[in-house]
Amino acid sequence: MQGDHERDLIEWLLREGRDSDDLGAVFAGACARLLSAGFPLWRASLAIPAIDPTLRAMSFTWWREGELSTERVAADAATAAVFQRSPIFYLSERNQPAARWNLEDPETARQFLLLEELRQLGATEYALRLVSFSERRTALTGVALSMATDRPGGFVDADMETAARLLPALAVVAYRIGLLHVATDTLGAYLGPTTGRHVLEGMIRRGDSQTLSVALLLADLRGFTALADRADGAAVVGWLNEHLDAIGDPVGECGGEILKFMGDGLLAVFPADAVDAATACGNALAAAAEARARNLALNARRAAAGAPELDLSVVLHFGDVVYGNVGTARRLDFTVIGPAVNEASRMEALGKALGRPLLLSETFARRLSRPSVSLGWHSLRGIAAEREIFVLD
Repeated sequence: MQGDHERDLIEWLLREGRDSDDLGAVFAGACARLLSAGFPLWRASLAIPAIDPTLRAMSFTWWREGELSTERVAADAATAAVFQRSPIFYLSERNQPAARWNLEDPETARQFLLLEELRQLGATEYALRLVSFSERRTALTGVALSMATDRPGGFVDADMETAARLLPALAVVAYRIGLLHVATDTLGAYLGPTTGRHVLEGMIRRGDSQTLSVALLLADLRGFTALADRADGAAVVGWLNEHLDAIGDPVGECGGEILKFMGDGLLAVFPADAVDAATACGNALAAAAEARARNLALNARRAAAGAPELDLSVVLHFGDVVYGNVGTARRLDFTVIGPAVNEASRMEALGKALGRPLLLSETFARRLSRPSVSLGWHSLRGIAAEREIFVLD
């Protein structure tokens, strides 16, 4: 590969890495340009760690025919076991930045399952390089770049020198795009995807807020406090997470967003800006129904195993809330506040007193297509006037 081609590719990488947020597309474009410049590339992969509670890494694999595959590597025991038998793990455990494997030698190829598979497909050499990022300020520690060729005799030293000159530009691009995804995924995990996006877009100052009409879902697990007092702490946390999965997953599936986990419960919103109020309320009710069904199924499994059960109480309300930042100048919380939130909280206490697992406010019930039944007018602590409370018919 000639010097002009290298310079052109480096310039292209830096330009695309500045303008694009799609690391897979940039990587595929770089591989295609390498190939067209005469580099004997048959397969290439780029792996980058993920800071995501459900993922270990993102991996992009390019083939000479132009196919690009993207793999989201799950953070579970099975993938961890596979990773520990990989060339990347082999190098990282030895603090070795690079290695080459001659796949024309059957004994060498048998060192790793991946190498054996590539040899069977016709590869003659596999090269891997690990590139470190900053001094472990984040879990985004670096990237792993692999290249394979099917040219007889494998790569030559000039090929490796070309790759070494291109790698810094590719690493900078991967770091820039990777950090964006880290910020997006991390904020989404801790704040919710919509709220996280608002923060990234600059809604970060105390007082930044907007008024929204939303359906509110307030969920609470009954009996959790007593259970926490008498059971092992680690076991309690495990049980709580199982219940929060059962309750919280339907929220996202039905178009809502969890704003807060509050001990043994959660607060979620279903905004009525993109949909009408009736749809927002219908979505919130669907989430509540599915959450109750999943929690009942979880309790049945618990009972069969002799483990404790936790019942679920849900309040559904509709109203205007102030959605934005509150707190100190340097420590903020992105949340919703307002009378509607206070009323939902007071209704949750009323539900326990009435022994009702699902309560609807009047503003929520009249927006539903399903019939509901009034439980009459009730006083809510801290609320001046009585409120009419409903249940599903």
